[in-house]
Amino acid sequence: MQTQLADSLKDTPEGREADRILRTCVHCGFCLATCPTYQILGDELDSPRGRIYLMKQMLEGAAVTNRTLTHLDRCLTCRNCETTCPSGVEYGKLLDIGRKLAESKVARPLSQQLQRKALATMLPQKKLFGGLLKLGRMAKPFLPATLSLKIPPSPLSRQGREAITPHARKMLVLAGCVQPALAPQINEAATRVLDGIGISLIEAENAGCCGALSFHLNFQEQGLEAMRRNIDAWWPHVQAGAEAIMMTASGCGVTVKEYGHHLRHDSRYAEKAARISALTRDVSEVLLSEEAALRGWLARRGPRESSRVSFHAPCTLQHGQKITGVVEALLTVAGHTIMPVSESNLCCGSAGTYSLLEPDISSKLRDRKLGHLSAPQPDVIATANIGCLTHLQSGTPIPVRHWVELL
Repeated sequence: MQTQLADSLKDTPEGREADRILRTCVHCGFCLATCPTYQILGDELDSPRGRIYLMKQMLEGAAVTNRTLTHLDRCLTCRNCETTCPSGVEYGKLLDIGRKLAESKVARPLSQQLQRKALATMLPQKKLFGGLLKLGRMAKPFLPATLSLKIPPSPLSRQGREAITPHARKMLVLAGCVQPALAPQINEAATRVLDGIGISLIEAENAGCCGALSFHLNFQEQGLEAMRRNIDAWWPHVQAGAEAIMMTASGCGVTVKEYGHHLRHDSRYAEKAARISALTRDVSEVLLSEEAALRGWLARRGPRESSRVSFHAPCTLQHGQKITGVVEALLTVAGHTIMPVSESNLCCGSAGTYSLLEPDISSKLRDRKLGHLSAPQPDVIATANIGCLTHLQSGTPIPVRHWVELL
């Protein structure tokens, strides 16, 4: 795709990157077949190719309207198009540039500004979110059904927890922002599994939100500050020999793996960010590399209840991190039966804050996804990201759990 960037952007880092990405697009349209919003809306401007045209026009100096912003907002950033694209267009990186530029040129309605600011303020703060969630659970019987469904019940307390033994091998684990309040049992399960194979997990003090929520709401500097804070919190442990930074939420994992990209122009953090990204691994990657030890631990524990499992691979796992088939293989090792699921490549509609900002599209995608997940009549639906878990659970009576809990 030939481009003529506006003079104001030609010699900027964002302009050079946008120009490079735009030039790789060959207009083939393969991305339309795998774009969730195009599947739902049927409007090419709500497809990757259409949005690329809108961003190209904007980057070349064309007038920007609220219509442009609306079509960019509707993108789930699922990156399915990147998996599909034969030319390797880095659509997600281009979208970050396009959204920032569009919002600098078009003022959002005040209601949207307030909503986005509230989400960017409340969700990344673990204690604030936890307190608000408690209030929401208390008020749940009195709330409208559409809002009540978005508030998950309190997690069940776990009785008879096994003792955790300190090990010489250590990895960092991110608690994150919403997961500790919504589903603390996920990291508890990961800690027990890793303990079983001889690895201790450490939650670094002062590490919190990965930065994705703020960054994708277009409070990009706020997101970058969260990334810097996490690097500062993890760095002493990295220097002390922590083997990896393990993620139990694939949405956090894909973001931390891209710290090196996001902070590449920050002279103070660029080198550290690249190192942090290189050390970051999804829990499935860790357990795959330790499969022999995992098999030994499972054998020592003896026979466990087997379940029929429909697995939903979050977009951040399969399209962002390019991890496919690993979770299913590990669950099979643990004795579970993985059920076939149609349209496994498509987004469930959660996408961070998308289910709150675009509830109509999000609920349609959720219901479509649940139709496929429930078709083989599973005992449980498993996934790898807290956002997908809570979003899917709001639409089905079938239990939805993080897959590591099933180990």
